[in-house]
Amino acid sequence: MASKMATSRLRQEYMRIHKSPVDHIRAEPLESNILEWHYVIEGTSDSAFAGGYYHGILRFPPEYPLKPPSILMYTPNGRFKTNRRLCLSMSDFHPESWNPMWSVSTILTGLFSFMLDTAPTLGSIETSAARKRALAAESLSYNCKNEIFRELFPDLVEVCEKQKEEAEKNGSLAATATSSAASHGQNLEAQERNLAAIVVIIAVAVGSVLLLYR
Repeated sequence: MASKMATSRLRQEYMRIHKSPVDHIRAEPLESNILEWHYVIEGTSDSAFAGGYYHGILRFPPEYPLKPPSILMYTPNGRFKTNRRLCLSMSDFHPESWNPMWSVSTILTGLFSFMLDTAPTLGSIETSAARKRALAAESLSYNCKNEIFRELFPDLVEVCEKQKEEAEKNGSLAATATSSAASHGQNLEAQERNLAAIVVIIAVAVGSVLLLYR
């Protein structure tokens, strides 16, 4: 259960993060538990995470801001293990380095910066840039299967639905194009057979005429 200090502080941070959003980062607390915040980090266009949406959680202790939160990431990303507490300077792995002046925005900015880095830590993994790009492309669809994500980030769910519609539309167009190409190929084959038959008929007719003049 959150202390009065934690509740007051987190409410202030909620208002602050909505008044002055941080680029590529959004965060929302659970309505039923202000100590549990869900965040989404959007990959920047100049990184292997471009187009990706990375959903995770901050679990604050009742003593916040005197003690740091635990940090987890749910979305497969190629940089961190999923559903595992991450060992970062602003997480509960390092209470000795925690600064009570840090906030939700500070924590998530630090997480984002570390995500773009390659330094190893407990909970990090190594994957290729190609693997990270593939996971980025699948990330939003993956997130939309999570009920809490759908509840807290309805605008991203709309983006996901539009992407699905576009994919289905493109798939339908591709299938139509394939079908048309196959039909066209069949027509060409039929025309070639008809032409061959005509050539044979002409050859037979010419042969018959020549026999008449011998």
